Amino acid sequence: MEPCPTPFNLASYVLAKADAQPDKIALAVLQPTRSERWSYGRLASSVRGVASGLLEAGLRPGDQLLLRLGNGVAFPLAYLGAIAAGIVPVPTSAQLTTPELDTMLTALDPRAQVAGSGLAVPSAPLSTITEAELLEMTSGPEAGFDLADPERLAYIMFTSGTSGRPRAVAHAHRAIWARRMMFEGWYGLRDSDRLLHAGALNWTFTLGTGLLDPWTIGATALVPADGTDIRALPLLLKRHDASLFAAAPGVLRKLLKDPGKLALQKLRHTLTAGEHLQPELRDAWENATGRGLYDAYGMTECSTFLSASPDGAPSLTIQPGRQVSLTEDGTIAIHAGETGLMLGYMEDGAPHLPLSDGHFLTADSATQAPGGTLTYTGRRDDVMNAGGYRVSPLEVEEALEAMPGVEDVAVAEVPVSGTSIIAAFYTGTWVADADWTAYVSPRLARYKQPRAWIHLPTLPRSANGKLIRRALPDLFEATHD
Repeated sequence: MEPCPTPFNLASYVLAKADAQPDKIALAVLQPTRSERWSYGRLASSVRGVASGLLEAGLRPGDQLLLRLGNGVAFPLAYLGAIAAGIVPVPTSAQLTTPELDTMLTALDPRAQVAGSGLAVPSAPLSTITEAELLEMTSGPEAGFDLADPERLAYIMFTSGTSGRPRAVAHAHRAIWARRMMFEGWYGLRDSDRLLHAGALNWTFTLGTGLLDPWTIGATALVPADGTDIRALPLLLKRHDASLFAAAPGVLRKLLKDPGKLALQKLRHTLTAGEHLQPELRDAWENATGRGLYDAYGMTECSTFLSASPDGAPSLTIQPGRQVSLTEDGTIAIHAGETGLMLGYMEDGAPHLPLSDGHFLTADSATQAPGGTLTYTGRRDDVMNAGGYRVSPLEVEEALEAMPGVEDVAVAEVPVSGTSIIAAFYTGTWVADADWTAYVSPRLARYKQPRAWIHLPTLPRSANGKLIRRALPDLFEATHD
């Protein structure tokens, strides 16, 4: 891939299509009975107005700006407005509490915050811009874009924390340039598309796939408003002529409870990421919609770089142009020269990038077939030990997911009487242990078979549908007191 141009500004690059199509709808915030629409021209001028307003409020290029906003238009305006001015936005989940924010922000030094009504804020005093004040900035004078070195810090995102404490990930302006490899390598994205993403805007998957990438190519982003029930998504997809749909596998699983609503004539295909896609879920979704489902693997530290696509490989492969490989033990490794790789984790006020032999080693592993197809085998710290054998939880879950009546299933290694066993946690219809054993015996080697079966009303998942596997052992302990 050609190098990122210099000077460069992420926001300027994302909004470059606005001059050629100022009247086209860039964003629609959807509710069942109405929607709020923003044209490209209005979006671009409003972002530059926010940039000017933030500078007038005393912020300077390089300052960190904490974002405490929900799933409304204020979020992208604040995010891109800050970046346009060279200010560093720090998006955070709207669901976080004050103690959680205090813990997360120990690695950062925000100068101010933009805060929506009713959302928790850090206990330390910060200069605060309200959501209403931010929206007032959109009608003010328009600042120019801060064009400079594409290697400089652009924004800071937190990892999801599903496998431990969230970490602050620092990204350069060049990170957006690397996302061009997803357009054909995953999305099959066209400027005529209307893409609806089901996730929260502060999640990397939603922010990039749901907003920034459609705008970069000149397409329309569709965003469900705050508080939208998952069950309303099929109606919104149909009513607003969505041609692409993006969601975590957990969301797709919930929508399949009523497959009759998934006859979406305008849908070209669906994109999914955030956790491993089980083959049974892929088959069920494609049967219900009559359209393809294309999964991808990525991470906050480097967006998405393994994917299937409608125009390329039907299974996970390394996207063309990506500097990604597997080590001898199957660890997914990202070369230090990869354009989309983070600047590093924020420590002592600066980003630090841990490298081994010139590569950032992820916590994930995979196997690669001779033709290049990859099979994701999970996080290295999720691998279970059963009788001395190392077992991938994904392999066991794939064998369990097709059990009749089961809606959601996950497994984990749990301690029992000085040893450990594999336990399965599931939702849906209750199944007797003997029936489970009869079901898995012809499908899994004995050492891979769960020894305990825990029926739950729901599995622990994040707001974006990602499984919180580290919470499963505690659930096992709670049910066996």
